[in-house]
Amino acid sequence: MEVFFPRTLAELWPLLAAYPTGAVLAGGTDLLVKLRKTGVRPPALFALERLAVLRQMAVRDGELHIGAAVTVSELVDSDTVQKALPALWEAACLLGSPPVRHGATVGGNVCTASPAGDTLPPLYVYGAAVTVASAAGERRLPIDAFIAGPGRTALIPGEIVTGVVVPLPSAGTFSAYYKVGKRRAMAVAVASLAVRLERDAGGAVRDIRLAWGSVGPQVVSLPAVEAFLRGRRLTEAVLREAGAMAAAAVRPIDDVRASADYRRRLAGNLLLKLAASGGDEEEDG
Repeated sequence: MEVFFPRTLAELWPLLAAYPTGAVLAGGTDLLVKLRKTGVRPPALFALERLAVLRQMAVRDGELHIGAAVTVSELVDSDTVQKALPALWEAACLLGSPPVRHGATVGGNVCTASPAGDTLPPLYVYGAAVTVASAAGERRLPIDAFIAGPGRTALIPGEIVTGVVVPLPSAGTFSAYYKVGKRRAMAVAVASLAVRLERDAGGAVRDIRLAWGSVGPQVVSLPAVEAFLRGRRLTEAVLREAGAMAAAAVRPIDDVRASADYRRRLAGNLLLKLAASGGDEEEDG
């Protein structure tokens, strides 16, 4: 198996054309485990770590541009991510162990397209887009259009992910990421929930985006639950009703980490976190 370390995208494109069944390596925390587990040996690996253009993170025109080779540790260390995108920052802090975060990349987490991927629910609620490029040029896809299913993306042969673009929320926007695993650290999510919330002067929900992880084949958004919450104050009673709607709507599976029924209940109960950490602790009337 050939291993290439291109330093520019111009060097990468002909390599992708020469080895169309090769694999792109961006951190390797998922890919190398998969190769060992399956025994599959692609004819070539294209390591992206020396492509400086993919290791940049910058704010431009109200958006945070995160290169595909930016590591999860670099997200954790970013003041911009911590202050402006706390749901993404919290997800990064909860992803794996410190050595895994040091190697894992944003592009790798997106391309793995796992419903348990920690960075994905926050990227959904922030309305992030994925930038992909090939020798023919660049295009940008909303993240929910880029991820086609578990382990499947909209990438076509000859393309790579070059980064994600995250619109920075307006001041006063609340966002958070909640995760339940089999233990407090280094655990894959049994269920997770990302929230982005804006309230009006009276404390009622003006806008809300919700995205659940690990309760379906992809990250789950439930527009009916979001519509139910708009215009309401987030009392415990309201959140319990919304949680019941969510629990009825998700389609989790049984696996070694949890039963489908447990995940379904978690999907509803995670909404109750809003009553304490960003919602309204008062009861109506």
